[in-house]
Amino acid sequence: MRTALPLLLLASITTAAQPASAKIADVEIVLPGATSAEGIAKGNGNTFYAGDLFAGDIFKGNVKDKTAELFIDVPAGRQAVGMAFDKRHDLLFVAGGFTGQAYVYDTKTKETVATYQFAAADNALINDVAITRTGAWFTNTAAPKLYFVPIDGYGDLGEFTTLNLTGPAADIVGQFNLNGIQATSDGKKLIVGHTGKGELYTVDPVSGASALIAGISVPNNDGIVLDGHRIWVVQNFSNQVTRFKLNEDFTAGELKKTITSGLFQIPATAALFGDILAVVNAKFDTGLPPTADEYEVVLVNA
Repeated sequence: MRTALPLLLLASITTAAQPASAKIADVEIVLPGATSAEGIAKGNGNTFYAGDLFAGDIFKGNVKDKTAELFIDVPAGRQAVGMAFDKRHDLLFVAGGFTGQAYVYDTKTKETVATYQFAAADNALINDVAITRTGAWFTNTAAPKLYFVPIDGYGDLGEFTTLNLTGPAADIVGQFNLNGIQATSDGKKLIVGHTGKGELYTVDPVSGASALIAGISVPNNDGIVLDGHRIWVVQNFSNQVTRFKLNEDFTAGELKKTITSGLFQIPATAALFGDILAVVNAKFDTGLPPTADEYEVVLVNA
C-alpha cells in the first residue's frame, strides 16, 4: 500500500466468466456491503477471502462462479489489511493495520482462534502476511521489524516473536515503508516490498539480514504474489500489476509483463488462481477512508 501513514488499504474484487485456468476478459466481483477493501487470499479450490479494510469484516467468494458474500462479521474495532490462508489447517491470518494487531480465523467455524498485539496501536501499521510450513510472517510499515507466529503440525499457534531487520529493508525514513511479503517454497527466504523506495528485498528469516533484488523497479508497490520464481507486484497508484521472473537465487529479476485494466481503481493486493489473477480495488483515490459506493475483486489474465 501507499499513501500517508494514517491510511489502510482497501480492496476490490473482480471475476471471470470462464474457469480460473482459462484466458478471460477482465471481470469484476462485487464485495456486497463492503465499506472499504484491501486484502485478498486464495482459499481452497476457486475460493477467495477478502477483507473490509476499516470495518475488518471478511468476505468469501468464488472466482469461477463470480460471487462473493459476507463471511465473518467481526467485532467492532478490528481492521483487515493483507491476509493469507493456511490450507493445511483452514486458518485465515489477517493483518490488523493501525490496530497493531493480527487475527487468526477458523474458516470452518468462523471463530476467532487468536488475536496478537504486535505493537502499540498509535505506532504501527501491520500490513501484510505470508504463510510458511512453520508459521506466519507479518510486516509493519512503521517499523523495521517482522513478526512471526508459529504453527505446529496440529494447527496450534504459539506466542509471536519479533525479527529485527538489517540492511536496506530496515530503512523506514519514508512515510510508507515495508508492505507486501511472500516466502519461497522452502521457507528459507522471505521477499518484502518497500513502497517508499520502490524496491523488493530478500530477508533471511533467521538473522533478519536483507538484500536488494536487482533489476526490479516498482514504485507504489503494495501486495505481492510469488509462484516459484515468478512474482507479481501490485502497484496501487500506478494502477497496474507487473510480473517479473526471478533468477535461481532470488537476487535479480527481469520484467516479463505489465498488466493493466480499465477496471482497476487503485488496486492493492492480489491472489493467483492458475492463469487468473484476482486483484482487489482499494479506491484510495476517493479519499481516506475511501468513499466509493462499492468495492470489487477484478479478475485479469496473469
